[in-house]
Amino acid sequence: MTEIKKNLQEIVSVRMLPEVEAYIEDLHKLLVNNTASEDDMNVIKDMESFMVELQNILEAIETDMISDVQAQEVYENMMDLIEESEAV
Repeated sequence: MTEIKKNLQEIVSVRMLPEVEAYIEDLHKLLVNNTASEDDMNVIKDMESFMVELQNILEAIETDMISDVQAQEVYENMMDLIEESEAV
């Protein structure tokens, strides 16, 4: 496995997926407490879709279905997302 794929795999599995899962869990607590707004419901759907995409990225890496160029592009996008979230 190339270095960029290892880096992408690490950022997705160690950073992105746990954060998304924790956020979804927090949003689900709103559902349990019947305090979720329509916006919250939309965010839950979006975050669940994002989680599936992250899982698909990991699968593409593991099955070598993603090129180094694609991996680099996705990695850069992930790093941009992380930087944006840390700036808030």
